[in-house]
Amino acid sequence: MKDKSVSYSKPLPEKLRPERLTGFFGQEHLVGKNGIIKKLIHTGKKTGFFPSIILWGPPGSGKTTLARIISRDLKRNYFEFSAVNTSSKEIEKVIKSLPPKNTVLQGEKELFPFKEEKTVIFLDEIHRFNKAQQDKLLPYVERGDFTLIGATTENPSFEVIGPLLSRMRVLTLKQLGEKDLHKILKKALSFLNQSIHKNACDFLVESSNGDARVLLSTLEIAHNLNRKDKLKVKDIEEALQKRQLSFDKKGEEYYNVISAFIKSMRAGNVDAALYYLARMVESGQDPLYIARRMVVFASEDVGMAQPTALVVANEVFRACETIGYPECAINLAHGTVYLTLAKKDRGSYNAYFKAVEDVKKYGNLPIPLNILNAPTGLMKELGYGKNYEPYTKKSLLPEKLKGKKYYNT
Repeated sequence: MKDKSVSYSKPLPEKLRPERLTGFFGQEHLVGKNGIIKKLIHTGKKTGFFPSIILWGPPGSGKTTLARIISRDLKRNYFEFSAVNTSSKEIEKVIKSLPPKNTVLQGEKELFPFKEEKTVIFLDEIHRFNKAQQDKLLPYVERGDFTLIGATTENPSFEVIGPLLSRMRVLTLKQLGEKDLHKILKKALSFLNQSIHKNACDFLVESSNGDARVLLSTLEIAHNLNRKDKLKVKDIEEALQKRQLSFDKKGEEYYNVISAFIKSMRAGNVDAALYYLARMVESGQDPLYIARRMVVFASEDVGMAQPTALVVANEVFRACETIGYPECAINLAHGTVYLTLAKKDRGSYNAYFKAVEDVKKYGNLPIPLNILNAPTGLMKELGYGKNYEPYTKKSLLPEKLKGKKYYNT
């Protein structure tokens, strides 16, 4: 079979970009049988209406591909811009002088011709437009002069102005799972007529961190460096410029590294905590998993000694959720240092589980009547809420547990 890698000048991600939903992998909640995008396309073909939308998701999750598929399926004129190197004036110029019916452009290049007059404008990295630039788009979107599809890796609630956001539907894309990445890889290997060892395949998928573009770009480099032989882990390592680290998600090492990370933070050992964090990040561990463990640690180990630790841990989780790799590794490091250096107090953690022991031991003990609500006359007659004191120092525990202390201040 002819080596297809030498037949095209386009990079592999562009060559394999699907043109129809049937070839699109991932985002089942949007494009599956009951997915909103599939329904909107179906309705749009009948009515001619398709709303302006914002596609919010991590890199390599399919935002640009979906925008192109939507435009193709609806047979719309299609213009593609990136807010990184486009001014609002350029977009306005296009809006005010749309191309002839039989010419469809991507910026200044012909993309796919249709005779439909309606237009889709795709603006990648829409969050890069400032407030004034976004304001200029507002009247056109409001009148429905065209369908605007914005794409962003940042939370639209913070990066897109309210008036524009209220006129667009936000659709959230998820990081591609390993199952979807394996499907994409299988298609790419077939296209390149390339074989790969299973461990190299798994390493490539894990190292891609849910980004299809990273996966395909890495595969293309590995293929061009070694077209004849079956790709091995060392070939993927060379293409990635990254060593494979032992981090079997079902094996002992997985739990060993996480345990070492938590115990290093507990001991206040910053260097060790950062080292084990780096081990997890470089091995492809899900950043949200690490962040979740940090949120738990903030209450379990830091607790009341430094209550702001929970705020910091939650913000680290949110940063990982909205930014993703590679940048969110910095947020994880920030949180790790903060939690490691924070004072420690397991008092609230220990107190809670002491209370749990009594709940399991005694079951549902009667609650003192004086702290029960009395919404009816009968309940008042029975003594519900009688002699209730809002700021009493008396015990409010059930009679059997009166005087019991779980938490010591």
